[in-house]
Amino acid sequence: MKAYVLHGIGDLRYEEWPVPELQPGWSLVRVLAAGICSSDIPRIFEKGTYHFPTIPGHEFCGRVEAVHDEADSGWIGKRVGVYPLIPCQQCPSCQKGQYETCEHYDYLGSRRDGGFAEYAAVPVWNLLELPDTVSDIQGALLEPAAVALHAVKRAEIQSGNSICVVGTGAIGLLAGQWAKLLGAEQVVIKGRSEAKRSLAESCGLAYVTESAGERFDRVIEVVGSEAALTESINLTTPGGKLVLMGNPDGPRTLSQDTYWRILRKQLTLTGTWNSSYGCAESDWEGALEAMFKGKLRIGTVVSHLLAGPELVKGLDIMREKQEIYSKIVIRWGAI
Repeated sequence: MKAYVLHGIGDLRYEEWPVPELQPGWSLVRVLAAGICSSDIPRIFEKGTYHFPTIPGHEFCGRVEAVHDEADSGWIGKRVGVYPLIPCQQCPSCQKGQYETCEHYDYLGSRRDGGFAEYAAVPVWNLLELPDTVSDIQGALLEPAAVALHAVKRAEIQSGNSICVVGTGAIGLLAGQWAKLLGAEQVVIKGRSEAKRSLAESCGLAYVTESAGERFDRVIEVVGSEAALTESINLTTPGGKLVLMGNPDGPRTLSQDTYWRILRKQLTLTGTWNSSYGCAESDWEGALEAMFKGKLRIGTVVSHLLAGPELVKGLDIMREKQEIYSKIVIRWGAI
């Protein structure tokens, strides 16, 4: 099969690679579409994966081509979304069904081979069947849509709340949409420039570059920079709640002034990690239902649709910020 194989930091090769062999409980998925996550950039070019070689890519959907166990043969031929986190099923979090906080998890695209390839091996437990009305592109965006929903749920939005999402990437635009769907009265996307205004407004969201002293009941920080963290604390109203979602881009040290702001404003800070799956309140089921009912504007979040051999072009756009982008999706086969 053709695959993008990371042999070392910055050493990504598009090459022939063996089709994965299956172990009990696993399936072989032919990848139909895969999104490039912002976390893929440092993973490929700066920090590396947990071992080499590795096939990156954790946002993808596909069609089940084969299964190891006869009992799972009913999956063959079905289009599926793929939950990339493989829980240990043994730790205290897993015993509670809180798989996203598993202490000993495996992960497609970073700890083991993922979806930047024609085929990927996936546990059957991690498959979510896609209805015919949900497209391959939507299926590839199930992962970021579920992650965004998880963060917004952590904000515990109440009727009449005002929400500010700090960050203009695909996750931020999806979080803004979820905030509206979950009952926020006012939702604002906070960006650094006018570059992303049209993208935000096409998602039905208000967009600002300056807050003009406005404060919000709930703030969701999706950037991960120190400046965005400080700004998010300032944007949160006294007694409000700040959800920290962005992966940190380096060490964090709070200044005394920032720490005082948290205390004096009596803020609640909460983290959010990944998304819930395989439980009664599954974010993945929620995201799939919203897509099925046409409640999420997925098409407006996707800025680039590229063919499989063009993945490096998509990485370069994101890495070098050559042009305005939101979510870049790679489509294996004909576009």
